[in-house]
Amino acid sequence: MTLRFRKKDTRQRGTHTHGWGSKKKHRGKGSKGGRGYGGSHKHKYSYIVNYEPEHYGYKGFVRHNKKSMKIINVGDVEKILSVQEHAEVIDLSSMGYQKLLSKGSINVAVKVRIPSCSKKAKEKIEQAGGVIVE
Repeated sequence: MTLRFRKKDTRQRGTHTHGWGSKKKHRGKGSKGGRGYGGSHKHKYSYIVNYEPEHYGYKGFVRHNKKSMKIINVGDVEKILSVQEHAEVIDLSSMGYQKLLSKGSINVAVKVRIPSCSKKAKEKIEQAGGVIVE
């Protein structure tokens, strides 16, 4: 069926909303409530919390002079022992490690060379019959 005449209401003359519902809804950029993150601590807060949860708290202090120390745990020393069989002295400082920490366990007596270690790591190695040389 072909349409012979245009419907008179397609130009929406005489309607004050022009198909946008309430008078308030289609006023221009003012109805957005701000550009970008404008209003993000007020009326756009719930949107940002739900859809961009990492947005808040992105500023802070960065320590540029932080020296990262390469560490190794006692349990990892035992793993190194299983690879290097018949090694009496393990030189962790030559491997690039600076500190020995106490996570894990060790059952083999071994001499460990490292610049520094925690008290608990020293206890664990000495309980197994080993020695720490700093």
